[in-house]
Amino acid sequence: MSETKIHAFQGNEIDVHWDQRLCIHIGECGQADNSLFEAGREPWCVPDELSKAEVREVCERCPSGALSYVDKAGTPEQPAAENSGQVVYNGPLYLTGELEIEGAPEDMPGLRFRAALCRCGASKNKPFCDNSHIEAGFEDFGAIGKSGPGLEATGGPLKIKAIPDGPLKIEGNLTLKAASGRIAWQGTKTALCRCGASKNKPFCDASHREAGFKSD
Repeated sequence: MSETKIHAFQGNEIDVHWDQRLCIHIGECGQADNSLFEAGREPWCVPDELSKAEVREVCERCPSGALSYVDKAGTPEQPAAENSGQVVYNGPLYLTGELEIEGAPEDMPGLRFRAALCRCGASKNKPFCDNSHIEAGFEDFGAIGKSGPGLEATGGPLKIKAIPDGPLKIEGNLTLKAASGRIAWQGTKTALCRCGASKNKPFCDASHREAGFKSD
């Protein structure tokens, strides 16, 4: 495989960028009912196959932020009106919205809108998911017991800080959905488990200390 980690697919009106460092192969792009992405084709992605609106829509399906685009008319991607987190059955946390992930590299523009964050503690690309939960045998069915204090607004900046050897500290309007899809928790401040050991997932209960979790 090429050493290049960011692949650019150029079109007349819009370019698509695919970042291998963030891709967890969910398949929202390849399974789309159109010809933007086709396995076995060279190049794999052809932006001119679709309208700009269709290209943007497919890229914005990517839950990890691995896909981003540059609209040559200057129309940038906009954050979702609601900051939301989807707890994945035996998997990561998908965040969407106006994300401000502390330390996120400048060359990962998709992370400003979409991210897949590790919940199992085993990722080698922390705080991002790299599918290590599969090999690690991580189990959490994604139920959420707490309902939270509620919200007065749903958008705005969502600050995410990965505490060294600890949880994800979240500040900003956030709606969390259980793996069932149920809107479960709403609030503006919380700490989410990323060590895989909490007995109160997706929330931190300080189990990372006893587990000896290391974020490096």
